[in-house]
Amino acid sequence: MGDSSDEEYLGTDWLPYSERSDWEDVQPLAQDDGPNPVVSIAYSQKFREVFDYMRAIIARGEKSQRALDLTTDALRLNPANYTVWQYRRDVLRELKADLNAELDYLSEVIGQNSKNYQVWHHRRVIVEMLNDPSNELELTENALVNDGDAKNYHAWQHRQWAIRSFNLYDDELGFVDRLICEDQRNNSAWNQRFFVVKHFGYTPDLIQRELTYTMNRIRIIKNNESAWNYLVGVMRQGDNGKALLNSYPEVVEFVEELYQAGNRSPYLLAFLIDLYQEQALQLKVSDSDQLARKVYGLCEDMATKHDVIRRKYWQYVATHLKNQLSTVEEKQQQ
Repeated sequence: MGDSSDEEYLGTDWLPYSERSDWEDVQPLAQDDGPNPVVSIAYSQKFREVFDYMRAIIARGEKSQRALDLTTDALRLNPANYTVWQYRRDVLRELKADLNAELDYLSEVIGQNSKNYQVWHHRRVIVEMLNDPSNELELTENALVNDGDAKNYHAWQHRQWAIRSFNLYDDELGFVDRLICEDQRNNSAWNQRFFVVKHFGYTPDLIQRELTYTMNRIRIIKNNESAWNYLVGVMRQGDNGKALLNSYPEVVEFVEELYQAGNRSPYLLAFLIDLYQEQALQLKVSDSDQLARKVYGLCEDMATKHDVIRRKYWQYVATHLKNQLSTVEEKQQQ
């Protein structure tokens, strides 16, 4: 932390604080690592000086323009320093600073540190102080699309916060659909779709629309875990969150047609295992034998061919169903 790259952040013409006349009244405060530090970090002289003055300013509680400028230098050297970000917020409040200018500054920092939790949190606080989310969807779109990182967790988290906090849901499905079209395996985009659709409420018509949408995506890429997970997630939302997989016969027909056509995607097989388990447990044990055999056969295929790395799990699934059916049979005989 703090090396020759400091010049990249502070510039070669950077003047040490100890040589600045307007900082003569400040006595820098060195970091106290104790008498026998286990591992001493080799800070550069620039890094050490900036943070020595930062500690001194915090210790005296000074909230001034020069303190704000000092936090800028400190954050260039270590943009993940939570204490400096917190103190910067305190200074901004004290100075009644231009928070729109702060947003511009943060856009620059995020452009260089898009996976830094502290900068995104600071951005959220500033937006809340302004009560103005007008730039947040564009900002996060840039981070997700233009920067080529469509799965940036911090950007998605910030986007969801802005949408939820300021009711910006209206155009989000269009944005998500574009991302899914560009990369149908983008699990983050599928997750965002679930987030948005859930806000509008899972009415029967909406569920049907989403099932049709997802089945069409699966037809294009059948071995797409994201789409299969979304399909199951939507199906479970019916009947006030209590729906079984066989509640949607069009989906059952769809998946069985895929299987009959020779598709052996592990996600398809996992779906069929869950489906047949549910169906078997709804019937009398005497009527469930055929479905149970389907489950056992599919679990065997998963364990030996299609998902070998999780073979013990699939063996457990088969054994668990046998035990469940045995328990049900005992109760029915009483």
